[in-house]
Amino acid sequence: MICPSSESAAVPGVYANHWNLIREGYRSIRPLGLFSRAYRKILGRYLRFYIPEGHRVLEVGCGDGSLCQELPGRPYTGLDLSPEQVDAARRANPENTFHCGAGEVFSFDDTYDTLLLSDVLNEAADVQALLANLRNAATAETRLVINVHNTLWRPILGTARRLGLKPVRPLQNWLSSEDILNLLDLGGWELVRHECRVLCPHPLLGLGTLANRLLAPLFPWACLSLFFIARPKPVERRAEDFSVSIIIPARNEAGNIEAAVRRTPQLGKSTEIIFVEGHSSDETWATIQRVIAENPDRPIRAFQQSGKGKGDAMRLGYEKAKGDILMILDADLTVPPEDLPKFFEAIASGQAEFANGVRLVYPMEVAAMRFLNMCGNKFFSLLFSWLLSLPIKDTLCGTKVFRRHHYDLIEANRAFFGDFDPFGDFDLIFGAAKLNLRIRDIPIRYQSRVYGEPQIDRWRDGWLLIRMSWFAARKLKFF
Repeated sequence: MICPSSESAAVPGVYANHWNLIREGYRSIRPLGLFSRAYRKILGRYLRFYIPEGHRVLEVGCGDGSLCQELPGRPYTGLDLSPEQVDAARRANPENTFHCGAGEVFSFDDTYDTLLLSDVLNEAADVQALLANLRNAATAETRLVINVHNTLWRPILGTARRLGLKPVRPLQNWLSSEDILNLLDLGGWELVRHECRVLCPHPLLGLGTLANRLLAPLFPWACLSLFFIARPKPVERRAEDFSVSIIIPARNEAGNIEAAVRRTPQLGKSTEIIFVEGHSSDETWATIQRVIAENPDRPIRAFQQSGKGKGDAMRLGYEKAKGDILMILDADLTVPPEDLPKFFEAIASGQAEFANGVRLVYPMEVAAMRFLNMCGNKFFSLLFSWLLSLPIKDTLCGTKVFRRHHYDLIEANRAFFGDFDPFGDFDLIFGAAKLNLRIRDIPIRYQSRVYGEPQIDRWRDGWLLIRMSWFAARKLKFF
């Protein structure tokens, strides 16, 4: 490992001059006051939300390492260009690892699950070079977590420094959201989500806490801290690298089984079809058995669920699936099986980590969706886009596609939201958003049923969706 003094001689003088000024600024910083410590604790609460427990974290610009104390259960490594700060961090946190160096040119010899830049882009000598160099510490699954100050707060923070409520910092960059998005793209990163947090940087006997939990989500433009979560731009893989499992929940769908098998294309290096039958009152189970016997050349398996609901059926299907990529296809075939290659390409190419079907882009067949159902779908798409800080145009389309190992992570993290979703769609969407997966909408042409009746009660299930949305809001927004 190398220290910034040796780095400075090997890079352009503007870097060396900048880092020298930053180091001098570190020496002149007054001890953190109560407001700074309080802000760090507030920041830690949000970072614990964005960084899953168990993730190996590298914080660049760690200073004296005080933020690592707010991230328990996450193996931590710190990097800072100030030898004095690194020494202080090592003394205060002997169980963690700290290195001396500047992120723009540091030679990383390891990769990490999360790379953290907390209020550090404001002082970087070259933000683009820093972001590009961090790619060397990342894998395809790594997430880059950035928080910076909102430029709206610039006069307020300047006043706080003059009053001694905030440490004096040298050579501040003030970057707009557009600046950061552009620099992420130039540095080889792709934005996953962007959120605004912290309306009050101090608890203020509970009033600040209430403001941060209840008001900040409603007034994002006024928040102090802007959070950006990004992933490395994907490297495309060959379609032949992936096997596929297509899970088809089927209840009272006897008239659609044969068409589902006939119309489902072969994808990747192998494609298996898994039917999960759910207490049908028609000939669905017998039809599945007959179709399996008539197609001995295709890998088709079938199971009967012991529980109830589509969510239970899907989870049984995931448990039995052998493929690298998992696909959900409703047995009513209102989402055409012929559209599945679009979902496969999005996942196989790395453009998406969670491909979500959308019925509300193209014109749909007459009677494919009742008017009140259409209104409900549009309402919940707007609500969930706000809840997740992600553009989700359709939450209830039955077709969703993702990698097997990502589902395993969603399942392991299910306790965060609880096992309350009888449909199975929201469990997946919430879980993917919490894990900071790249969610992409895939438009499809929604078709009318040719057999059977819809399985959803618009009033009963609509009320359940509202309750689930309120629960999600408490977990994702008002916390």
